[in-house]
Amino acid sequence: MTTILGIETSCDETAAAVVADGQTIRSNIVASQVDIHAQYGGIFPEIASRAHIERIYPVVDQALKQAEITLDSVDAIAVTRGPGLPGSLVVGVNTAKGLALGRGLPLLAINHLEGHVYSLWLAGPEFRFVAGESAPGEEWVPIEFPVVVLIVSGGHTELILMTGHGEYRRLGGTLDDAAGEAFDKVGRLLGLPYPGGPSIQKAAENGDAAAFDFPRAWLRSNQGEQNYNFSFSGLKTAVLRTLQRLYPDYRPDADLPPDLPVADLAASFQAAVVEVLVGKTVRAAREFDAKEIFIAGGVSANTALRATMIAQAGVPVRVPPLHLCTDNAAMIAAAGHFRYLAGQRDSLDFDVLPTWPLA
Repeated sequence: MTTILGIETSCDETAAAVVADGQTIRSNIVASQVDIHAQYGGIFPEIASRAHIERIYPVVDQALKQAEITLDSVDAIAVTRGPGLPGSLVVGVNTAKGLALGRGLPLLAINHLEGHVYSLWLAGPEFRFVAGESAPGEEWVPIEFPVVVLIVSGGHTELILMTGHGEYRRLGGTLDDAAGEAFDKVGRLLGLPYPGGPSIQKAAENGDAAAFDFPRAWLRSNQGEQNYNFSFSGLKTAVLRTLQRLYPDYRPDADLPPDLPVADLAASFQAAVVEVLVGKTVRAAREFDAKEIFIAGGVSANTALRATMIAQAGVPVRVPPLHLCTDNAAMIAAAGHFRYLAGQRDSLDFDVLPTWPLA
């Protein structure tokens, strides 16, 4: 049995976790900064870094205590090296280096996006869905490759073909705003609380998704064929232009009109995002004969995205439990388990990689 201590500080969550054999969570502690950054409507990088410094050691200590182990029982320490905010990443990396050096433990530098992929190895059988079946299975079904992975969060929108452990091909990604970032920005336009994803989903429950015909950016190559890249900045602008058309005096920083059709706007925006995410993912799964589709990252919690993907995929779909959708250290430890088995060992002189691609 391998026991991995994971540390994650790529953005605004200070997290530490202990995972056994890459699939069993023994502890998963997350100190969220959502309340701190809500007043800014987004992440304030310097404040995030300072909060990580204050919280990192208590979080690691709590993770070890909850797992009822000490560092003497840990086989390796896995830490997020990137991508992410440079100042935030440095806190986690330096903490992991100090612990590894002090205890003579192997150190594993993990890609944050790979961590999201391995959150699916932590999901039980109840999170594997097949369209047409009334309920998920009761027994774990081994994952077969190749798998098409849609990673959607506040900072990332990536479509990945995974052909084996540690074997990735990037099919496409966002050219501007990530899906989660678009949710946050449109949420602000509609006067909804931060973060925008959950707020828009809640507002959309009572809305008409066909009320506004927002654009779908399918994007095409020079030969006219659809590619696997994404763009959501135009959709965000379309929402703003619609508000300005409905209310000529509209300003995002002013009091919103009392008759603002928030539910319909939220539902129409959400439908536009989901249609493109699902359409490209399903097409990729068919083109590359994927055995399954994974959805990971913060936006994978969106119920409309999950339901639409399951209905249209044509192959089984795995999603993380809600507590593993957002940034956490259990997913980093799970990825670390497979890296550890593959023989990866990293020296103490590596630096953070804020724009580290998964490829």
